[in-house]
Amino acid sequence: MNDAVKLNSIFTKLSKKKKPKLLGRGIGCGKGKTSGRGHKGQKARSGVSINGFEGGQQSIYTRLPKRGFKPIRKNLYSIFNVGDVQCLMEAKKIVKDSIIDKELLHKLGFIRSVKSKIKLLNKGKLR
Repeated sequence: MNDAVKLNSIFTKLSKKKKPKLLGRGIGCGKGKTSGRGHKGQKARSGVSINGFEGGQQSIYTRLPKRGFKPIRKNLYSIFNVGDVQCLMEAKKIVKDSIIDKELLHKLGFIRSVKSKIKLLNKGKLR
């Protein structure tokens, strides 16, 4: 006997076959006229959702306390460690007595822009 599964032998539930109800196709269809949106008002129109509106009660973003501060002119620093200099010397990308400036750091990929400020941290050791 061949017990191969065929497309016509697979049983699907009736609920999976059920098609969604069409809206606005006359009174007789059950979802006609107002199409389940009720009568008039803002929610009856298209583009229904009112973000943050909670039916007249005080919304959650006004109930919760506002925290912190975002500065307009935030100073963004590129961080560079002393240990990175040692790694560069070990990889022979820089010579021991060479000058390390913004152009060199930008070329090596440590900072994104030559205009950015650099913060030198004391992580790692020079040998």
